[in-house]
Amino acid sequence: MTEEEARRVVLVQAVETAGDSPLWTAEDRAWATRLAQQTAGADATPERFVVERSRHALERLLPRDAAARRWLERGTRRGALAFGVLLAAFVLGAAVDHLGSMQRIDLLAPPVWAVVAWNLVIYLGLLVPRPLAGLRALLARRWVADTAGVGALWARLALPLSLARATALLHAAAAALAAGVIAGMYLRGLVLDYRAGWQSTFLEPGVVQPLLQALLAPASFVTGIAVPDAAPLRLQAGAAASAPAADWIHLYAATLALAVVVPRLLLAAVAMLRAGALARRFPLPFGDPYFERLRLHQLGARAQAQVLPYAAGLGAQTALGLRALLAAVFGDEVRLRVGPLTAFGDEDAARALRPEPGDTLRIAVFDLGATPEAEAQGRFAAALGRDLPLVLLADESAFRRRFGAYPERLAQRRAAWQALAEAQGLPLVCADLDAGEPAAAEAAFKRALGR
Repeated sequence: MTEEEARRVVLVQAVETAGDSPLWTAEDRAWATRLAQQTAGADATPERFVVERSRHALERLLPRDAAARRWLERGTRRGALAFGVLLAAFVLGAAVDHLGSMQRIDLLAPPVWAVVAWNLVIYLGLLVPRPLAGLRALLARRWVADTAGVGALWARLALPLSLARATALLHAAAAALAAGVIAGMYLRGLVLDYRAGWQSTFLEPGVVQPLLQALLAPASFVTGIAVPDAAPLRLQAGAAASAPAADWIHLYAATLALAVVVPRLLLAAVAMLRAGALARRFPLPFGDPYFERLRLHQLGARAQAQVLPYAAGLGAQTALGLRALLAAVFGDEVRLRVGPLTAFGDEDAARALRPEPGDTLRIAVFDLGATPEAEAQGRFAAALGRDLPLVLLADESAFRRRFGAYPERLAQRRAAWQALAEAQGLPLVCADLDAGEPAAAEAAFKRALGR
């Protein structure tokens, strides 16, 4: 899935997880699903089905929702923003104050050394990843926190891609800044007669010459220009520099190119390759409940549910009620496969209850009358794993027979089960499976699946 396809999918996801609205209704969701089932084909991968469904969904959504259109359009402006940042960095580098005062290059304190020193600090930081990782994490939290709705969802999902692009842009901007300094040196050298000299209260020529030799050695090797003798260039108070600065400008420009421009461009290229790979194969979390529900929609009538009862077996009437409920949700061809009963206290044994080929959904069935406990029912649900979409179903049949005259007790017990389901991060359906009237339970099941 490409980045552009992922943006469309995430936009639809944000709209649908926000609930029904006049702009996007349950009827619209069902329409997009049906159309995607037809156009994607029976053998389409879940990824292709989701992309097709988002394409159809946006055919209805975008004409209605101007905010959604604007959000999609923002994704096409990255090139202009990057160009503006690079241009600003180049201009800033070119506009850096001239290499010295009075058309003089101060050999010990030009902006070149400040730029080189700063970049060396950055390279050292890249070799010490932990502090840099902490900075990235801080920036990432601020990035996500500053947005809402589809923006927050996309910022979270696209964080690796965004960081890769930001890294590439920062490296390229650093290279552009150094290139601007180089351009500024040569442009000023064309119209001004720069002279070289140096002053220092503490350093003597015997120290300055070896220092400059060492710092400019790579540039001297590449350009073939020997580092001039700095001793005669020491300026006394009030004296003017008289030595030509051309060789020094060439050496400083080569130093910037070797220490900043080339390394930064290489780092930018590596980051862009990483960003390109993420943009071509965007990593959407298909294990999330939203995408698992869409996977069930794609399967449609081919759905097969693995039913896993806990603490109490399924009676014949209960099994028929569950069959009717799933048929109402998925169609008459839905298949049920009832697994073995897991006894109270034997929750860890559920780890061995694996899905079989053809299973598309797992349903853990509980008695609503039982008090939900994290160490019992919660432990059972956790032991089932997340290989397939898992729905918790609390059967109200026995509880209604005993306490049907006390609706407040039913509401309290439902709330307790809902708290357990939320703690597990799973959808919950409360249904009277013995009633034989699945209409209300069907709506609850569809809500749990996001249909």
